This record gives sequence, structure tokens and C-alpha cells, in this order.
Amino acid sequence: MSRPLIALSPDLKRLRDEGYDIQIVNGHVVLRDVPYLNSKREIKRGVLISTLTLANNVTTRPDTHVAMFTGEYPCHADGRPIERIRNGNNRTVIGGDVVADFTFSAKPKPKEVYDNYYEKMSTYADILSGPVQAIDPAVTAKTFPVVRDDEQDDVFKYVDTASSRAEITAISKKLASSRIAILGLGGTGSYVLDLVAKTPVREIHLFDGDTFLQHNAFRAPGAARGDELAEKLPKVVYFERKYSEMRNGIVVHPHFATPDNLAGLAGLDFVFLCMEGSAKRGIVRKLEELDVPFIDVGMGVYVADQALGGVLRVTSSIRGNRGHVWDKQRIPFSEAEGHNEYDKNIQIADLNALNAALAVIKWKKLLGFYIDQERELYSTYTIGGNDVDNQDTP
Repeated sequence: MSRPLIALSPDLKRLRDEGYDIQIVNGHVVLRDVPYLNSKREIKRGVLISTLTLANNVTTRPDTHVAMFTGEYPCHADGRPIERIRNGNNRTVIGGDVVADFTFSAKPKPKEVYDNYYEKMSTYADILSGPVQAIDPAVTAKTFPVVRDDEQDDVFKYVDTASSRAEITAISKKLASSRIAILGLGGTGSYVLDLVAKTPVREIHLFDGDTFLQHNAFRAPGAARGDELAEKLPKVVYFERKYSEMRNGIVVHPHFATPDNLAGLAGLDFVFLCMEGSAKRGIVRKLEELDVPFIDVGMGVYVADQALGGVLRVTSSIRGNRGHVWDKQRIPFSEAEGHNEYDKNIQIADLNALNAALAVIKWKKLLGFYIDQERELYSTYTIGGNDVDNQDTP
């Protein structure tokens, strides 16, 4: 979405119109072919990079005066390093072929930050190319390149600048090719959707046969309007409408998941099982048969002495490690005999959100997004003691 974003932002458009070679790469402004001198007084070309701050895909004031650079360290005409802009040499992967080698700091005195990206990027380009002009005045950063057709088939309808600001764009890409499903959009399932929708997964398949009613609004993310509740939409349609405002790739299945209608999940990369009911045992068996990795979540909340207590659970079942589900009964099924605290139907939004967060964190660990030191496949959180217990390490 680089070209339309540049066209909508006057500062970026001015850079392009004046001949600078700019792109938007993973939430960064990238200015290529910036001339500079190395320590041998040789003319080189590098890449200037800045984080990008947007509002509805239009640039706002830059969030920092600091810029990044790809290349050798730039020098004055006599070969001395340009020390006044030196800030750090932290190597940062931006995406594609863009990897920053240095960070520069040149504040636009008396201001703390630049007013716009034209001022910021052209200022840094002038600082770097100034010594080059003393050797060859014809060399400039204004190369007037052929504008690349770099439209991207992006999952998001506006650029993810959160990852670029946090400098974790390359790590976030570990989630990009995933196609996942969420079975059940109750309290926990809806929060799983909220968290996963903000990652670059390619497709999110939603399975639920219920209607989104007033009680659902009190344990789901966001705030449903009264007129939306009056529509009595299927849950999958309600949530697809909400999250399609920010992303593509949401696929609705307006029915309950059963062992008989899950054959289409064979091509998916992961499933979040956020449901109860008599079909759950068969669904677990079917997911194992299809060799689809999944996480099952559960909450057992009870009333004691006029307060709530209980346990939140996250059970992972992955390729080559599924036996604990059955050998240690790590997934409770509603038809089990005797007392089963997970069958209680007390639902609290903050507990649903925490249960979902624990599940999504584990999913991200399995994909290498987070460090996973214990590699547990079964984890519980006890409300009263604020304890997390990890078990079933492969």
C-alpha cells in the first residue's frame, strides 16, 4: 500500500515529486540512494529509514527525530566521521532487503522533532550528501527513479505502525503466513479473535452458530451499540463486521463446529478451541486426525464466601506431542462423570481476556515470536493465589 499512502500524504508526496526514491516498508519510510562519503572518501549510496506515524493512512508529525541508516558510517570530505549525528550502531531488521546498521540523531533546533517527513528525511539526506557535493556537485539523492509498482496484498487495511515503532517488524512476520480458526466466539473466543486480528495472520476462520445478544456484549471486546444488538446478528457476522474495519482475511462459518464439518480445517495451520459441549471430544479427535495443532482453553470459576475463585487453563496439542491430552486428561469434556469445575458457566470479561491472552501468548511461543523456555503443553492460572503452574514439558 506504499503508493496510495504516499499520494495521500503531502510530505511524502513532496519527497517523491522532488525526485527522492522513497517507499513504505513494514511501517517505515525508506529513502534509498542517498549519497555519502566513506572513510576512504569514496562516494557510496545508502538508505535512510524512519519510523512512520499515521492517522488513517495519512502521515502525522514524526514521533522521533532519530533516523536509521544502511551503509558504511558517513564521513566529512576529509574522511573524518560525521560525529555530530552519531547515535548508535544497533542492527535492526526492517524487512525485505532493508537492514539498518546505524542510528543518527540530528534534532531540528529549537524543536524536539521535525514537523513532517519531508523536513526530516531531506534534512538527513542533506547532511549525508553535503560532503559528496564538495567532490562531485552532480551527485544527489534526487535520482527521480521509475516509481515501482509496490502495491502489497496486505492483510491490514492500514499500515501496522505499532510493530515498526516497537522495532519488532521482522519478528511479527513469523505470524504472517498462518491460517487459523477459532471454534467458539464466546467470552474467551472473542478475545482470542481480538488479539489474533491484530497480527499479520493471513486468514482467520470463525466458527459459531449463536446469535450476538445483549449478554454477550458484556463479555466481549469493544462496545456494541444498541442498534447492533437489535439486529440479532449471528456472532460470526457481528465480529466479522467489527474486525473487517481493520483487516482482510476473516472467513465466517455461521454454525457450530462438529467433527463432521471440520474436514476443511485440514489446510489450516492452527486452531483455537474455545468451546464446550458434547461435540468437543469428537472435535479434538478430528483435529488430531487432521494433524492440525491446536490450543484448548477453559475456565473453572466458582463462588466461595461471596467472592469468585477458580482456575484458567491452556492446553496445547501439537504434532508429535498429543498423548498428554488423553493420558493425563488435560482437556475436560462436558460428559465426564463427577464434579468438573470447568463445566461451571460463570464468565467474567477480565478472566476471559486473560485466558485468551495466555492462549495467544502460547501460540506465539510455538511460532517463535516469544522465547519459550519451559515449552509446557499444559498451563493453569489460579485466581486466589495468582499462581501459574506449567506442566507436560516434551
